[in-house]
Amino acid sequence: MTTMHSSTFEYLKPTDDQIEKMNRIRLAAKAYSEVLEKELPEGPDKTFVIRNHRSNAMWANVAIIRLPDGTPRT
Repeated sequence: MTTMHSSTFEYLKPTDDQIEKMNRIRLAAKAYSEVLEKELPEGPDKTFVIRNHRSNAMWANVAIIRLPDGTPRT
């Protein structure tokens, strides 16, 4: 069983470098989301794709700030 770092569920303030990375990823995610919105036909599949894309963008922030075990990145 993997033990998560004690700060896994706590807020970690990103470093300036991490904030810059997060901003670049957020801009790219927004641009892709705009393409998805424009090109996909309306319906439950479109909703699923866009919601999961949003989730992936949020997990990208976690990947920038934490190691796989929840340990803060330095």
